Amino acid sequence: MQKIRKAVFPVAGFGTRFLPATKAMPKELMPIVDKPLIQYSVEEAIAAGIDTLIFVTGRNKRAIEDHFDNNQELEMALRAKGKDDQAEMVKNILPRGVECIFVRQPEQLGLGHAVLCAERAVGNDPFVVVLADDFLIHDGDGTTADLVRSFEKSGKTQLSVMKVNGPDISKYGVVLPGNEPGAVAGLVEKPDMDKAPSNLANIGRYVLTPDIFDIIRNQPFGTGGEIQLADAINVQACNNEVEAVILDGLRFDCGSVQGYLDAIMHVAGYRKN
Repeated sequence: MQKIRKAVFPVAGFGTRFLPATKAMPKELMPIVDKPLIQYSVEEAIAAGIDTLIFVTGRNKRAIEDHFDNNQELEMALRAKGKDDQAEMVKNILPRGVECIFVRQPEQLGLGHAVLCAERAVGNDPFVVVLADDFLIHDGDGTTADLVRSFEKSGKTQLSVMKVNGPDISKYGVVLPGNEPGAVAGLVEKPDMDKAPSNLANIGRYVLTPDIFDIIRNQPFGTGGEIQLADAINVQACNNEVEAVILDGLRFDCGSVQGYLDAIMHVAGYRKN
């Protein structure tokens, strides 16, 4: 089985829910206590064995590249003041051997389109997609590692899912369960509550096989007038090529102000204890 080494981070969004804070700063750099959202996601990917990080960016996202770049001036200034621990922290934001690639999404046409923009960097390899807005707390090595392990057993596309009851299910891509445990027979993007095929909501972690690119390329515009990744995964699911892994942990929707505040409170409480 081919080892998964690449992760795609779609980070081109405007972050309009957090204006004016995100007018000049990417929402992905908004901190959860002392670490930006995107760094938590990157660390989760690295813990799963990823060594190539592909960021699909847009305008005004240069600060993300700067965050993961070396800053020798800052390191030297910290060492000159005897702050060696902080200097080492800045130096080691990314471990040795981890590479960053930045790809521009020229127009925001949906998550499916953002993934398609990474095609040349991904090549013909299976890969991970990580949405930084979904802030996950997980014991052990993380949700992405769970998906990678499941992929290594079957070679099929993997979705991270959680149970959502009530009207909020219409905010998600929803799984149509297959006949076998973990099998996915379909994926419906943001159905009405009374039409949802289950209470299993797809959240922002995926392992995808490279055939997804051709499917997306031929995909019509879907919900919201965008190219939906869920629609392309649904095509795979109809061919018995998708599995779901139940989230083993907590999720905070940091695409919303309340979810972001809840994440800060959770992490701050954990630090105090």
